[in-house]
Amino acid sequence: MAEYKLLLKHSDDPATQTLAGYKKAGGYSGLAKALKMERQAVIDEVKTSGLRGRGGAGFPSWIKWNGLPKEKVKPHYVLCNADEGEPGTFKDKMLMETAPFQLIEGMTIAGFAVQGDVGYIYIRGEFIDAAKALRKAIDEAYANNLLGKNILGTDFSYDLHIHLGAGSYECGEESALMSSLMGERGMPRLKFPHAPLPTVSGVWERPTLINNVESYSCVPHIIDKGGEWYATLGASTKNSRGTKIFSVSGHVNKPGNYEIEFGTPLKELLEMAGGVKGGKLKACIPGGSSMPVIKPDAVDVAIIGYEEMGEVKSMVGSGGCMFFNEHTDIVMLAWRTAHFYANESCGKCTPCREGTRWMVQIMDRIVAGNGQKGDMELLTEVANNVEGRSFCALGDAAAWPIKAFIRQFPEEFEYWIEHGKSPVTSKEALALVP
Repeated sequence: MAEYKLLLKHSDDPATQTLAGYKKAGGYSGLAKALKMERQAVIDEVKTSGLRGRGGAGFPSWIKWNGLPKEKVKPHYVLCNADEGEPGTFKDKMLMETAPFQLIEGMTIAGFAVQGDVGYIYIRGEFIDAAKALRKAIDEAYANNLLGKNILGTDFSYDLHIHLGAGSYECGEESALMSSLMGERGMPRLKFPHAPLPTVSGVWERPTLINNVESYSCVPHIIDKGGEWYATLGASTKNSRGTKIFSVSGHVNKPGNYEIEFGTPLKELLEMAGGVKGGKLKACIPGGSSMPVIKPDAVDVAIIGYEEMGEVKSMVGSGGCMFFNEHTDIVMLAWRTAHFYANESCGKCTPCREGTRWMVQIMDRIVAGNGQKGDMELLTEVANNVEGRSFCALGDAAAWPIKAFIRQFPEEFEYWIEHGKSPVTSKEALALVP
């Protein structure tokens, strides 16, 4: 398979960043079509497409859309998670910068389908260029009756705003995002069944739909060309449909964003990125830093799909695909990863607040040359006690990679603990040692 550009089709054409250019390329035909449909028919089209959330969880999008009350008694909100804080992932940033109208159109269609009154794009504070591109596009959409009152002469009115976050990884979690949007501290809330779903009581205790940038960007294509057409993409997989953008980085010759059809072999994605740079392939993290690492033999057989990646004991995640060559120090990579999640823990719950710091303390001891016998087992035990016990998924995100590093590369941990130094002698790896 080769690249299948759908969302990134016009990413190299600056003209499509203007409303006139976007329309010339076929933009807003999806919205025009949706406004002539019944709201439930739009949701059913998303169901037919098989679209699943592109933020990492892969939850069927239509279930969220269908979950907002049909009998409207309160305002409905549509939120876009544009925080994108997962290390290794940078595709949403590119979508906002190069195809802002695609996102805006998708959110407007979603707003129509769920009877939304107001939409918010919660964007990472560092994404200044993306925010500027969206601001310009939103202003143009308002000036041309594509946002605001009585859109395209219908009785549908919908406003769209941008909200800049403050760079907190935790605010990529949907309930923490809602808290931050409301001016509260960005911490997660209780989850269903202990609290109502966001579709029933979300931001400001109103029915709320939350998807990420890539998910909403798929919607105009689904409505314009039909859910059945979209479902043909990725049909070779068990239950993954459409395309997926992977942010490929690390030791590759051509890092960047690559859009592929589900069902593409992982090794072909590596080939698209120009192959491994600076040596042989040693490891791959397929879907962002929180996903379990896999070895070259798994890369050779892995098929990109939500269920298929599970067969090699990893996940599609957010699509932050990182390849590492033979000179990579896996223990130092684990150390960096542990520090990131400990720093980003919001501190609300004990398993995550304390557990991530305990993992850091053990990793610090190992890379300082003071590793002790049993440290690998202790790290795994701490990770096991964090996983599944934290208030939100950040605990899982901190535990999964550490457990996988130890499981896949035990010999490197053993060498560090026994010799007090790295088994990798390349200058690049040794430069990481604190």
